[in-house]
Amino acid sequence: MNTLLLDRTTWDLLLDHDGNIAVASSAYAVGQDISSAVRVFQGECYYNTDLGLPYLSNILGKSQSLPVYQTQVEQAALAVPDVAEAHCMVSGLSYDRAISGAILFTTTDGTTSNVGL
Repeated sequence: MNTLLLDRTTWDLLLDHDGNIAVASSAYAVGQDISSAVRVFQGECYYNTDLGLPYLSNILGKSQSLPVYQTQVEQAALAVPDVAEAHCMVSGLSYDRAISGAILFTTTDGTTSNVGL
């Protein structure tokens, strides 16, 4: 599966060496799609408002348990095509509520990789 390659800092499109829009493939593409799925606020996707995490209604500014958040992240990751398994590993939550960790995933062809939260 291929997807448009996004800049890791700005989350904007990148160009390849020929000036064409760059494309990501394999496990990197799946990982990038997982990152995109987890960043989506529920209701934000115009053509499918069921996608995304319930950031406004259940996460941001709410008292929610960490296992519930991890389950929501894992469900969003599992909705990405070619993802067979996903595990959300939270390693820290800073004073300013910045979360750190990774999503470990396995693709349907058995490749394992991870993406940061």
